[in-house]
Amino acid sequence: MPKIVVLDGYTLNPLPATESSPDHPSWAALAALGELNVHDRTASTEIAHRAADAEIVLTNKAPLSRETIAGLPLLKYIGVMATGTNIVDLKAASEHGITVTNVPGYSTMSVAQHVFALILELCSQAGPLDREVKAGRWQACPDFCFTVAPLRELDGKTLGIVGLGAIGQAVARIGLAFGMKILATARSPKQVDFPVDWVSTADLLQHSDVVSLHCPLTPETHHLINAKTLAAMKPSALLINTGRGPLVEEQAVAAALAAGHLGGYGGDVLLAEPPVHGSPLISAPRSVITPHVAWATVEARQRLMDAVVGNVRAFLSGTPANVVNSPVRS
Repeated sequence: MPKIVVLDGYTLNPLPATESSPDHPSWAALAALGELNVHDRTASTEIAHRAADAEIVLTNKAPLSRETIAGLPLLKYIGVMATGTNIVDLKAASEHGITVTNVPGYSTMSVAQHVFALILELCSQAGPLDREVKAGRWQACPDFCFTVAPLRELDGKTLGIVGLGAIGQAVARIGLAFGMKILATARSPKQVDFPVDWVSTADLLQHSDVVSLHCPLTPETHHLINAKTLAAMKPSALLINTGRGPLVEEQAVAAALAAGHLGGYGGDVLLAEPPVHGSPLISAPRSVITPHVAWATVEARQRLMDAVVGNVRAFLSGTPANVVNSPVRS
């Protein structure tokens, strides 16, 4: 049986391969396909040793560079336990005849749900109000209710979506259920089965009450949201980023929030993750930050595990699926 090494399995399933829980997907199906060795985390300097005799390596964020790949002569398959594949040198893998696969689409609805968790937190202030109630403020209030910030209604507002792929479309459908009008911009506008107005990015930023970012991170979209583009937005607008941290210029967003030129910010991603040196967005007013967990519902992680196992099984059967490179066979 092939040796299978998981370099960083903790975020997918924090339990050892021999344990199970209804809240975490099991490694059992993967273990049935080979000699399985699961590591919670693997530093770059440990990869070569841990994967030295592996034919199959699975990774989420542990990088497989050209140098590392060249030092793993038995390696035949790299399975990325995520959608993005930037942590693997695909060209080097192809040159060494190594198949690389990914898992597309497993977290679409989870991310869309999280987008609205952030929007609703900024609009309805559930978290701050809960903390105030539990601190005794309601008991001490002379009125039957109190607020900590203005509350907002989504019905009739305009939702601008930058990037109308699978997640963007799911966000749009939820927005429509709230009674919102949808504006969208994308590199290649497409036909969809719901009402949407295709506009330029400039028009979207100018007219939207909520802007949600779902575009890929490219040189063109790096710092798409900056001081100039923020100035074009409504001062009351909400900005949501569950895509990639570098889509926004963090200091510019924090400055806009501090100056009252942006209504609120909800983010699940930052420039550096974890933010060991901090981020101006964490302490900015009217900001809600979550630690890159939009993808990580129990259901999405089970779909991810099922797809990872399916990809390995397909490779072993000689019919690989979700291949993202062109391996050169010797």
